[in-house]
Amino acid sequence: MNYEQLLSEKVKQIPPSGIRKFFDIVSEMKDAISLGVGEPDFVTPWHIRDEAIYSLERGRTYYTSNAGLMELRTELSRYMERRVNLTYDPAKEILVTVGGSEAIDLCIRALVNPGDEVLVPEPSFVCYKPCAVLAGATAVPIVTKNEDKFKLTKQALLDAITPKTKLLVLPYPNNPTGGIMTNEDLEEIASVLREKNIFVLSDEIYGELTYGREHVSIASLPGMWERTIVVNGFSKSYAMTGWRLGWAAAPKEIMEQMMKIHQYAIMCAPTASQYAAVEAVKNGDNDIARMREEYNYRRRVIVDGFNKMGLSCFEPEGAFYVFPSVQSTGLTSNDFAEKLLMQEKIAVVPGTAFGDSGEGFIRCSYAYSIANINAALERIDRFVNGRS
Repeated sequence: MNYEQLLSEKVKQIPPSGIRKFFDIVSEMKDAISLGVGEPDFVTPWHIRDEAIYSLERGRTYYTSNAGLMELRTELSRYMERRVNLTYDPAKEILVTVGGSEAIDLCIRALVNPGDEVLVPEPSFVCYKPCAVLAGATAVPIVTKNEDKFKLTKQALLDAITPKTKLLVLPYPNNPTGGIMTNEDLEEIASVLREKNIFVLSDEIYGELTYGREHVSIASLPGMWERTIVVNGFSKSYAMTGWRLGWAAAPKEIMEQMMKIHQYAIMCAPTASQYAAVEAVKNGDNDIARMREEYNYRRRVIVDGFNKMGLSCFEPEGAFYVFPSVQSTGLTSNDFAEKLLMQEKIAVVPGTAFGDSGEGFIRCSYAYSIANINAALERIDRFVNGRS
């Protein structure tokens, strides 16, 4: 059987995730420490788990509606109004998805036609470009820079726009850099998008994890609600990665098309996860605050550690990642990550996993325990400076 001739050429050309490569190796390595995967080390709060258990005890093992439990969509509508000043009709403008990743895929597929261009600020999460390619669009990277705190600038956006531009991905707070966009930053971007009539996919999965200032959604700015699809989820802010639950909010005209794809591909998100999510949205604010405070402490420790060992590290203002420069070592990002793993059993992700502009950097997650972070910093310092 010649599988090469049978398989999709488009899929074959998409590289596997650069994040998982080192995670798979370290999982088989004794005494290794991983800073590679963005997974909270917190267990999902008990009151949320308990609600899922209760739903199973009640025999709630059936399908929900395609869009998700109305109770959950209603709570999400209330959540978005109180947290980011956005109003959505829970019956027509909110869709519960299998993780935020499904919502991203649905948004891109519902909006783009073959030949359209999707603008993707980089470095950024690994799934945007493949989703655009699978939808027949062209992903156009926009390089963000350390000196700009990895923000998307108005001029960089203007330089990237062509007559084929359909959609801008706005991935803030950002994975892998931890960069954020302030209200003033977003106003600059919004002024361009309103004039050019470009849609926005605003990925706000880390919106609850900002340090020193509140998250602002671009959809809340004048003239942006009608051209924005907001994507969010429960994985990061509620430590619910394995529950696989996210959501999208958009004008009903867009949501109707996203819903059709969701109906045929997924049917509905897991029922027990949805009942747990109702409890999370209603009563989980204190859990978020507690975890955010701990992440903030870890953030300060890891940034200080990298700067002290001579690896210049931008101070992230959101998410739970740092993006230190390894250029001073003379190694490429990939060589640094591979040698560090083999010599010191520390897994990090090369910056190039998030786009070519990530060369010279590595991503480290501080979603891990402070004990693991301190031990990892000690080993990385030994690797970089030969200290025992």
